[in-house]
Amino acid sequence: MEAASNALAYMGAGIGAGIVLVGGGLGIGILANGAMSGIARQPQSAATIQTAMLIAAALIEGATLLALVICILIVLMK
Repeated sequence: MEAASNALAYMGAGIGAGIVLVGGGLGIGILANGAMSGIARQPQSAATIQTAMLIAAALIEGATLLALVICILIVLMK
């Protein structure tokens, strides 16, 4: 019974890590799409848009990294 519990924990951590990476990639992709559209419409605001985009991308990456660490901890604690 313990082996099945470990297997489910590993499978759950693997699925969770995959979902986290897909979500982070989609989030940054959508963010970059919006930033590029904004820069194309108003080139004079490029510096402001790029700064806001970089801050938001860093927050998305931070949340993604935190979720991956949690998935790794699930595997290590089992």
